[in-house]
Amino acid sequence: MTGHATNRHLLFTSRGCGSVIVEALLELVQVPYDREEHAFKSLGPANERIRSFNPLGQVPTLVMPDGSVMTETAAIALHLADTVPASGLAPRVGDPARAQFLRWLIFLVADVYATFYYADKPERFVSGEEPAKELKQAIREHRLNLWRMVEDAIRPAPWFLGRQFSALDVFVCVMTRWTPRRDWFAEHCPRLNAIARAVDERAELEAVWARNF
Repeated sequence: MTGHATNRHLLFTSRGCGSVIVEALLELVQVPYDREEHAFKSLGPANERIRSFNPLGQVPTLVMPDGSVMTETAAIALHLADTVPASGLAPRVGDPARAQFLRWLIFLVADVYATFYYADKPERFVSGEEPAKELKQAIREHRLNLWRMVEDAIRPAPWFLGRQFSALDVFVCVMTRWTPRRDWFAEHCPRLNAIARAVDERAELEAVWARNF
């Protein structure tokens, strides 16, 4: 496709990437949208199609019905939660759970999610094969420690915030599919693994998982 209807959102995606989180959130809030998928290797400033909306050429890039553009997964999550508050994607202002929601949303994106940017292509930051391998390994170990920190800090029953489902659960579901992947979480972070498995089973997200994983 080369465009989108004016009454629909357009989401630029890449299979299995962070854009999957936004796909799932759009399904949950039941906002009409079209998706335009791009190969992971094609992402970046050289991708002229995405770059016309986002100079970085990255996903997720969400084009709104009025033509305005949103990037950054956490920002999109907050926008959708505010636009469709009945969806329950985020605790409302005044809810005691909102502070923890905001804390962990930013932690997952700024700390955990960010490790993939550096570890996926360490050669962008260091020269030489051996230094790149060392950097990649160090970042992956750091990521494991970050996940253990989250595991130790939460007591979900059954969701990240307790009885209240939120966008955090979608982030966990998608991000636990990435390295170190689900088997590691089952052994080392069983609470996070339980959240991920529960979100896996949501019928309204079945098509999202099928086309991405």
